[in-house]
Amino acid sequence: MMFLHESLKSKVSEWRSSNYATDYPAISEILDYNFDSETQSFRYLRKAQFEALETYWYLRLKEGTPHIFDLYRKLFNPTELLDSLNIRLTQEDLMKLLVNGGGIDTIFEKTKSDDVFVKKHRLEAVRETLTLAYPSYILALAMGAGKTVLIGTIIATEFAMALEYPDGPFVNNALVFAPGKTILGALKELSDVPYERILPQRLYKQFIATVKFTYTRDGEKDIPIIKGSRFNLVVTNTEKIRIQKHSITKSLIRDLFADPSKEDEIKQEVANQRLQTLASLPNLAIFSDEAHHTYGQALGEGLKKVRKTVDYLAETTSVLVVINTTGTPYYGRQVLKDVIYWYGLSQGINDGILKEVRNNIIGYEKVADDDFLSDVIGDFFKNYRDVNIYDASPAKLAIYFPQIEDLSSAKLTIEQNLIRLGLDPSTLLEVHSKSPEDVRDLFDNRINDPHVPYRVFLLVNKGTEGWNCPSLFATALARRLTTSNNFVLQAASRCLRQVPGNTHKAKIYLSKDNIGILDTQLKETYGESLQILNNATQNTRKDRLILRKIEIPPVLLKKKIQKVIPIAKQVDITQIQLQRPESKSEELKRVIYDLKDIPDRKGVLIAQKEDKIIVEEDFTDIYSFAVELSALYHLPLMLVYERLKTLYPAGEVPESHISEIRKQMEEKVRNYELTEEEVELALALVRPTGFDKEQRDNQVTYTMEIIYHKDKENLLQRYDGFKEKNKKWYQLEFGFHYTPYNFDSDPELDLFQQVLIMLNENPADIEDVYYTGAITDPGKTDFLFEYKGKDDRWHTYTPDFLIRKKDGKVLIIEVKMEKLRGDDVDGEKGLKALKLREIEGLNPNKVKYEILFTSKDEIGFANVNKVREAIYRYEVSKSA
Repeated sequence: MMFLHESLKSKVSEWRSSNYATDYPAISEILDYNFDSETQSFRYLRKAQFEALETYWYLRLKEGTPHIFDLYRKLFNPTELLDSLNIRLTQEDLMKLLVNGGGIDTIFEKTKSDDVFVKKHRLEAVRETLTLAYPSYILALAMGAGKTVLIGTIIATEFAMALEYPDGPFVNNALVFAPGKTILGALKELSDVPYERILPQRLYKQFIATVKFTYTRDGEKDIPIIKGSRFNLVVTNTEKIRIQKHSITKSLIRDLFADPSKEDEIKQEVANQRLQTLASLPNLAIFSDEAHHTYGQALGEGLKKVRKTVDYLAETTSVLVVINTTGTPYYGRQVLKDVIYWYGLSQGINDGILKEVRNNIIGYEKVADDDFLSDVIGDFFKNYRDVNIYDASPAKLAIYFPQIEDLSSAKLTIEQNLIRLGLDPSTLLEVHSKSPEDVRDLFDNRINDPHVPYRVFLLVNKGTEGWNCPSLFATALARRLTTSNNFVLQAASRCLRQVPGNTHKAKIYLSKDNIGILDTQLKETYGESLQILNNATQNTRKDRLILRKIEIPPVLLKKKIQKVIPIAKQVDITQIQLQRPESKSEELKRVIYDLKDIPDRKGVLIAQKEDKIIVEEDFTDIYSFAVELSALYHLPLMLVYERLKTLYPAGEVPESHISEIRKQMEEKVRNYELTEEEVELALALVRPTGFDKEQRDNQVTYTMEIIYHKDKENLLQRYDGFKEKNKKWYQLEFGFHYTPYNFDSDPELDLFQQVLIMLNENPADIEDVYYTGAITDPGKTDFLFEYKGKDDRWHTYTPDFLIRKKDGKVLIIEVKMEKLRGDDVDGEKGLKALKLREIEGLNPNKVKYEILFTSKDEIGFANVNKVREAIYRYEVSKSA
């Protein structure tokens, strides 16, 4: 059985290959800004977030935001449709429905309306999908993948598209349901998203100047937004959308309370006021974070609360789309049918978003005695006593108890074991409903402060879903739990969230009975067995890159830039003439096969004949095309319509002609020209403002997160480690303007070391050596060069090394494997090299550019000698 999200994945891949072809090209600009297809690198979004964003926009622009059931009908043929929806009927039931009911649609009608039929065949989740009156999709991402950032990204890109295309089908307002009562936290997360790293600069400026963040407050009769306005991002939860009538006090409506007989009527009016304000907002999108509260395990009462509100809004205003995010896209053992993108726990481990737990799930026969607690405490501190994360927070352990009484009876045993290990028992903290307010506040809001002294947490009804403690490395379930909710899964998986720079696995301690429960809950919630989770290994890892040298002088270079120059051109629109492009029919071959039995080759398909098929192309009516051209070029609509009517008297324009007609119109009316001029620019090697700013102990640190393949761990060179390892000769402090240097290949690392050894012997007048190949984000560096790729799109290129002399002269070096030598890299077709050769030519007495080729893991003597000559005999000419 193929799931919907699997089928969509191939469709999205095809769309990506077409350079995101659509009638709204700004989406291609946005997606290209976030992912460079040539370097396969992401600017800010993680892989899962970007793929989810692609899928969302594919459905919005290529499929026209379809109802989920219509999408199933389009992507699956009738024989696959029932299976894809997990409708499994007995042969007897199927025949009755098909023979007596009139076809497959009868099955869907019974699923919508027949409660007995739904219960018998366990079709509750399918009914949910079929009965929705609006497009509603689920983006399923495992914990740590960044669901809130994804919501903010979708909203930002929708608003940017709406500003770019005011008459387009784009979202103008967004309502975000935060889980539980964490409204302010969700609002802060959404407002803190670095939208400048998601939207191209021109779109970001428009977006940030227009978006308005709002959240619902207790005690207010209404939401503080202008009815009917645009570009509002409202964060709320279900409780604060519709105030219950019985909870409204007279003080809240004192200005309206005149006639006592109308008290109930006035209270009901106030109760609905917030909902009516939201209903006034045009082109609304609704986002539900942690959507499994309304789907999946909470299908029932939890669903009714949010769904009732969403249904009301969909009936009273233009709700374009509903997006639900969750990490648990299962109901029972069935995938929820609305899932359009799925990224699971094992994928999160593979991609370094979650910690490995391989071979670290420990089962005990008994967990109700002191031996279990003693073993857990002893084992945890044996493995994690000296483990710290990047901010110096020590590794922590959480032990979950069913009742406060269980916790209290176990506390003394745990304290005794801490003392036996030479640890202060005050590093233990118990947290539950009877804990003091300041303790609960610390646990909920300040648990990640590195100065918090606690390392062992004893918990009752705390620290499960939504608890984000990156320094948590182990969890223990101190009792067998048989409840039907997801407590075992939620508690056990809290320690999986990964942190940059960590190479230690997580660990889970529980009873053997709970191992079975954990396995079941994993299957029901994530569709993955405990064995899959236990075998998952990290292919990529995260780390923190820290700027060491902030005040780096910029590199002064001459570059050619293109400028748009207005020209004095009078366009007589009445004289505009267009030429009809030539039509090209696409011809395909059709081969007709027959099945023949051939000795020793049974069942071979033999071609019998071959014919040709002419593929008919699609058309656009000329009035729609005239409206588009009129708006685009500010021309009278009827004039454009008449010109098109002359070319296409039948009233239809072939799709293959559209682009050429646009080009002709552009040439006729444009009143500008493109020119090139030389300018001298100051290029910043690093731009601290583009990094994450951290302030701790009155010190400011600039950081960014990097992701690398674990096979390249040896290429990660940290300043302190490199200095200690090479302390006999590394004295000049060259290089490491950030740490770690994440080299891409062994020859790059070897070249760096060889250059430092060379300069240690004779530093000449070198100012510094910089490895520049790893920072490719325009928000973090100006040392980038634009070139037009073979795909006819603009890309940025960052060379590997920059060696700068004190007199301002620079040597730019690129390291390549020998197999890449040839026209595509260093010849006339080498577009990156051509750009750097151009820079070299514009700066003949300042810039030297070298491409070094090697077929080995070392850079080689000949290449080192090239660099030596360039450093010590710096003779640069325009012909070099």
